[in-house]
Amino acid sequence: MAESLQVVVRKGLEGVIVDSTSVSKVMPDINSLTYRGYTVQELCEHCRFEEVAYLLWNKELPSKAQLQEFEKSERALRAISPELAQAMRSFPKKAHPMDLIRTGISFLGMENPDSYDNDPKDHLNHALNMFAKAPTIVAAGFRLRQGLEPIAPKADLGYSENFFHMCFGEVPSKDVIRAFDVSLILYAEHGFNASTFSARVIASTLTDMYGAVTGGIAALKGPLHGGANEQVMLVLKEIGEPSKARAWLDKALAEKRKIMGFGHRVYKSGDSRVPTMNQCLEKLSVAKGDMKWLQIAKELEAAMLEKKNIHPNVDFPTGPAYYLMGFPIDLYTPLFVMSRITGWTAHFIEQNLSNRIIRPLSEYTGEKVRQVLPIDRRA
Repeated sequence: MAESLQVVVRKGLEGVIVDSTSVSKVMPDINSLTYRGYTVQELCEHCRFEEVAYLLWNKELPSKAQLQEFEKSERALRAISPELAQAMRSFPKKAHPMDLIRTGISFLGMENPDSYDNDPKDHLNHALNMFAKAPTIVAAGFRLRQGLEPIAPKADLGYSENFFHMCFGEVPSKDVIRAFDVSLILYAEHGFNASTFSARVIASTLTDMYGAVTGGIAALKGPLHGGANEQVMLVLKEIGEPSKARAWLDKALAEKRKIMGFGHRVYKSGDSRVPTMNQCLEKLSVAKGDMKWLQIAKELEAAMLEKKNIHPNVDFPTGPAYYLMGFPIDLYTPLFVMSRITGWTAHFIEQNLSNRIIRPLSEYTGEKVRQVLPIDRRA
């Protein structure tokens, strides 16, 4: 009798290496996330989000001339079609903004006659098209849900400035724009996370890029992934005052509630993105004259570290930062989408360069083979 093989099931694929990538890596020796070899801290310090998008797709930072050409191309693609604009007016007003951006990206795929061909020479064009139009879709949906008319994009504004213009009709201070730009850079890419792996699985079937990104958005909506930044702000509002943070945590832990915005499977000694986003949150709090959310966050962070030895992840400071910028809480994850489109599409391109359909095995734990009995003989 042949010896049966021992099956090892790794729930959540924890510890499983399924492919190789040159897009990003958390470098253990420096405990830092890197894009194409550059630490995100340096990218946040020296680059705008447009430059980081270029880097993720082209493997190198752009020269001045390359950046100018890239920005010119992106700005020319920002407007959405009258058909998509009209369709958005018919979307349910109570729909979550993540459903809106997911449907909007899928609509872009329908509009593009070349998308189904999945020709590698068109991949960068598709990526740039989604990158340029995603803010327009998010901003238009934001205004329509308030009963306001969408504001058309402006080609003379940078990526982040234009988004605020389309949402609020004005461009805020440089501190706000800087903090928003930093958040986009920090959210742009993070290895084989749930949404990126979902997009790569879809890409491995040789479907189109719009379909893969739509799948990534669906995965990002979950509160254990992108939706965590929304949950963080809801928690801070539930706490209400800095003095109540520790008592709130004691009660939450006693009730075995999951505290969103803390812990990360990749980082064991703290998310390397947090200090950079914390600096932005502190500057925003001072600029807005509203220190309450920062103080609550600091109290909760200290208590969580003391009681559970768990560090915050990047969603923790980003939630209150977006709140201070004036965005409604249910818009936080679509802002994440605007950023992560760059990472998803970079991985789509990489998957197609050396593709094999992703098809893992599973351990069967169901019934053994059995017979179908006639209905009059069944118990």
